[in-house]
Amino acid sequence: MMSSPLQAENWPSWRGPTQNGISTEKGIPTEFAGEDSKNVAWKVALPGPAGATPVVWGDRIFLTSPVVEYVVNEDGVKAPKEQPQPLMLMCFNTSGKELWSRQIAESSQTARGDEGNAASPSPVTDGEHVWSFMGTGDLACFDFDGNEIWSFNVQDRYGKFDIQFGMTSTPVVEGDYLYMAILHGSMSSGETGYAKIIRIDKRTGKANYAVDRPSEATYENTHSYASPILYQDDHQKYLIVHGGDYTTAHRLEDGSEIWRVGDMNPEENYNRYLRFVASPSYGDGVVVCPTAKNGPVVCVDADSKGNVTHNDKFELWRAEKTTDVPSPLVYDGLTYICRQDGSVFCVESRSGEEVYPLHRTHPQRHRASPILVDGHIYLTARDGRITVFKAGREFEIVAENDLGEDMSSSPVVSNGVMYLRSFGHLWAIKK
Repeated sequence: MMSSPLQAENWPSWRGPTQNGISTEKGIPTEFAGEDSKNVAWKVALPGPAGATPVVWGDRIFLTSPVVEYVVNEDGVKAPKEQPQPLMLMCFNTSGKELWSRQIAESSQTARGDEGNAASPSPVTDGEHVWSFMGTGDLACFDFDGNEIWSFNVQDRYGKFDIQFGMTSTPVVEGDYLYMAILHGSMSSGETGYAKIIRIDKRTGKANYAVDRPSEATYENTHSYASPILYQDDHQKYLIVHGGDYTTAHRLEDGSEIWRVGDMNPEENYNRYLRFVASPSYGDGVVVCPTAKNGPVVCVDADSKGNVTHNDKFELWRAEKTTDVPSPLVYDGLTYICRQDGSVFCVESRSGEEVYPLHRTHPQRHRASPILVDGHIYLTARDGRITVFKAGREFEIVAENDLGEDMSSSPVVSNGVMYLRSFGHLWAIKK
């Protein structure tokens, strides 16, 4: 088992140690990269592009990647070979040395051109083992030396996926179990889809439970690209599941429902294509639930019970502008909504009162979720431009950094270093 130094903050899942994008570390650079490679400790080439976020424990970094072979066509354009690509779980040390790589599956699946592939789900770790789930349904557990402990295909056990852009949901590890939310269905029918919450023994891979998660969603709304999130505070922990026109909370012990919020896709003007991509976030005793496109953002009290839709006690506020892809960020009484076009607005977490209106950052697609570290928020654009702005009631950009490479994964911070996964490289950023 790898133990981490006392001063280190591990980053064991795609949204960090508390699954809400918040780091407690200090001294992370706000300015980096560029022509002079400022504050770039190292970067190492990767075998293919992917949007999965790395995870870090102690001196180990884990990430998933396809292995892509390229050819130059008759027009002189470089393009991937049309063949199945190995999907790998890779392990590096914190000096950038590759320690091992293991093939989990293979796939030629892509989504929206260069937007995604079957290596989109992020790995998760508990400091002793690491789990990797691929869009093919292959799920595998390894120890830190790269020895396979178990593996199986989720589609073989729980049914074939029917989801337009591929399964991207990252599992949650908590206690002795892995938790997964699998939501999909037919895009071309008015039938409700497949929606289950699954718990698996993390040490053996054996099924523990698979419970239905009811929803009246139809067409593309049965598809969810969001990941489940573990809510945790001083007195409770539960799983948050997002998709199918609802956000729901579930008890860990049996998957039963604690609360749900709906009317996120109003029945009187039902949008068949309002699939959820961004995951919820939490903090300050609230859960902030995004939707997609021009849908709302809904905030509920973390102590909610039952159906809280438009419930004056538990549903706290609704905002008209959602994120679509990046997850919200909730910290120190404020909620930041970072939209896919690079615009940002801020509201008070419990009242929803506007703190500042939309401000533009880099006007490019934003696919990654923001993180907050040492009083700054890092917001990553699809073309590798990372805008850093101050957390707080006044919007102020302090730095704009350009990696010069496409990027759709979120930054991570561990033990004084920020790690960035672009399509071409794994970067270590350090003063």
